[in-house]
Amino acid sequence: MLTQTRNVEEKLYFNRFVVDAGRPHITVRPHERPSAELRSLTHMCPAGCYSQNEAGQVEIATDGCLECGTCRIVTARTGEVEWNYPRGGFGILYKFG
Repeated sequence: MLTQTRNVEEKLYFNRFVVDAGRPHITVRPHERPSAELRSLTHMCPAGCYSQNEAGQVEIATDGCLECGTCRIVTARTGEVEWNYPRGGFGILYKFG
């Protein structure tokens, strides 16, 4: 029996997110000028959670976070991102694969 191959977007569609409103598990520390590492997250985050606003500040929207830890690793030297696991029952629920 042949199985149908699914692309990444189709697989991610099945995941569900339980948002802990008002208690994000990741925060970007206040900064005047973001480091190269922090700016790189606007391209490196697989969920696209990071963006740079008009003032040049890097912001995060944790609603679709995959909890992969990329931002934690990339900014380990600078400490610009504070990363914690979500509280129990919150965060991503992987449904496929």
